[in-house]
Amino acid sequence: MTNITYTYLLFICLIISSCTANETVSTTNQLPTLLDRPTELTGTEWDKVQTIYQDCKMNIAENPDDFGDYIKLAEVFMHEARVTGEHGHYYPSAIVVLNEVLENEKDATDIRFNALLNKASVMLSQHEFQEAKVLSLEAMKINKYNAQLYGTLVDALVELGEYDDAVLMGDKMVSLRPDLRSYARISYLREIHGDLDGSIKAMTMAAQAGYPGLEQTAWAKLTLGELYEKNNEIEKSSIIYQQILEERDNYPFAIAALGDLELKKENYKKAEELLQKAADIIPEVGYYTSLAKVYKATNQDEKFEETIKEILIMLQDDVDSGHNMNLEYADVYLNLIEDTEQAEKYALREYAKRPNNIDVNKVMAEVHLSKQEVSQAQTYLDYILTINKNSSEVKNMKAKLSMTM
Repeated sequence: MTNITYTYLLFICLIISSCTANETVSTTNQLPTLLDRPTELTGTEWDKVQTIYQDCKMNIAENPDDFGDYIKLAEVFMHEARVTGEHGHYYPSAIVVLNEVLENEKDATDIRFNALLNKASVMLSQHEFQEAKVLSLEAMKINKYNAQLYGTLVDALVELGEYDDAVLMGDKMVSLRPDLRSYARISYLREIHGDLDGSIKAMTMAAQAGYPGLEQTAWAKLTLGELYEKNNEIEKSSIIYQQILEERDNYPFAIAALGDLELKKENYKKAEELLQKAADIIPEVGYYTSLAKVYKATNQDEKFEETIKEILIMLQDDVDSGHNMNLEYADVYLNLIEDTEQAEKYALREYAKRPNNIDVNKVMAEVHLSKQEVSQAQTYLDYILTINKNSSEVKNMKAKLSMTM
């Protein structure tokens, strides 16, 4: 899935300088920590998260061989990564406790199954898709009747460009459990294959299946709004983003989405205000890239340079915590810094890992298009059209190519 716009499933650190993901956790003093949330994100949900965390710590201290609480702890960390944007802390934290389970729970139990599945989800979030696939297939040997398992496989297979198999896994998931998560995957699979109307219909079902105000429901509605944007129904997108904020106060992704809409309209002052508000809540690199676009468009050179430096620091922090950021680097170097050689270097790294993914092929085409290498760009675009023959974005890029010939 696209690294910024979509991250399906993905509902679901302590990595201090001397700690690695292979170390064990034998006492509660060694358990990864729970970071304080920003004030804007506190409330009843945060109170519940803290209670679960403290209960898990207490239970582990009393019975360190009961690994069920390690699973709960990992799920807390995964949830907080999504809500707070502190990926560099929480995803490695989840890996630490999940590895503790996997190193000690060798039998084919529900505990091992859940540890494998949760670790696969973390690997998806860190863009290590082949490892996520391997972990999911290992989990399948324990339990092949779990809907979430097939969702994780859909995500991994899509990112690896194994689209036919992804469709089979999506059908299996929705047959086992038709809910928000399965509808969301059906939506994305339809979009990939060029059925935008069908994608909107499935994501509408996903949003309606969720309880208003929950993080996963807000995410589904956010994605629905993004689909309407792609369908050039901007007013519908704006209404959905505003509705999200009525149900989940200060949801930064909806605030940033409204900011991006203002950016598209060239309402730069309002765009900057909204994007900065989102960035003040959580450190999401996408907010900063949008702010850099604002500063670039309005010739705020000093702010632009400062923001670019901040983006590169954030990307490196993610890399240091185990996150593959090749496509994000390629995008920044290509579209903001305008360093085509650096952009191509990162794009090639990702293409070597997953040459059949359409998003990776699109970035490769954009790089060659910027270098006016027509035939090379054409090859990547033609491949995308074998998957999504209705891609307006690709057709626009092909039109640009024709003007350079």
